[in-house]
Amino acid sequence: MTSPQLLNRLTFRQLQVFRAVYDQHSYSRAAETLGLTQPAVSAQIRQLEQALGQPLFKYAGRTLHLLPAADALAASTRAIFGQVSRLQMTLSDMAGTIRGELNLAAVSTAQYVVPYLLARFRARYPSVQVRLRVCNRSQALERLAKRCDDLVIMARVPEDEALAFMPILDNEMIPVVWPGHPLLEAEAPTLEDFARHYVLMREPGSGVRSAFEELAADQDVRLPHAIELGSNEAVKQGVMAQLGVSVLPRLAVRLEVAAGLLAPLALPGFPLRHSWCTVHPRDRFPTPVTELFLRFVREHLAELHTHFSAPPSPLPSHGVDCLPVTAY
Repeated sequence: MTSPQLLNRLTFRQLQVFRAVYDQHSYSRAAETLGLTQPAVSAQIRQLEQALGQPLFKYAGRTLHLLPAADALAASTRAIFGQVSRLQMTLSDMAGTIRGELNLAAVSTAQYVVPYLLARFRARYPSVQVRLRVCNRSQALERLAKRCDDLVIMARVPEDEALAFMPILDNEMIPVVWPGHPLLEAEAPTLEDFARHYVLMREPGSGVRSAFEELAADQDVRLPHAIELGSNEAVKQGVMAQLGVSVLPRLAVRLEVAAGLLAPLALPGFPLRHSWCTVHPRDRFPTPVTELFLRFVREHLAELHTHFSAPPSPLPSHGVDCLPVTAY
């Protein structure tokens, strides 16, 4: 069969149905995903196999097995649909009609960065509807595995060739204490000195907690006085209230440090550094809106780095100077 004959017999619908069956490893689940009947899915796959001249799937009992031709076709369809998505995005951008939804999940530490990006993205593309779910690291990994979102933004991306990722900004984690804490006067405080105090920590599954616990384990330092709090904001308030000390992302405390409400502490091994990244399954081709957002992020990386490396504007004072003077 010649190439022109093959092209004349292939349809995008056949390729869409094929990708659904390939991803789901099931005719019935593919039918549910596409809103088709199972016989309709079977008919599309049969026509595609006739056009290719090779079988794509084989049942052994109730298990669907992928044949070599299916793997080859999957690689080609990723490229084909990727190019079509980029063309659709380019044409819509030229016409000023970019619409659609962008569904993001971000680990809680990234919530200090993502709104900055989204504000500028929405200013450029106001017709795009954005949904952002904030979660901890373990929840982000679960959502990534279940393909719940267009993109996940997280640090410490798993070493998995099935994932495509793009670094966007360094996440530096630093020890923080309240101003006047005795460790600030110590000549060369260590992590062991730090651990003698009450250490405020996020819940299990938090990326910051995991990174800190790994460092403590590497230095053979126990953390016997941990107090668990449910959010970065609660941890910050706890440190400012002198409940304990903590390790937090530098961006999470930059305003409080600038205002003198928190103080960074120099300890060996810090800052801990991991890059926030956009992550998605490599075999899931981005929607036009997702592709547009990724391109937008790439084009604004320098601006992002400049903005978050600059000293922040300090918070207004919350001290006694704000109170009215009372005459007695």
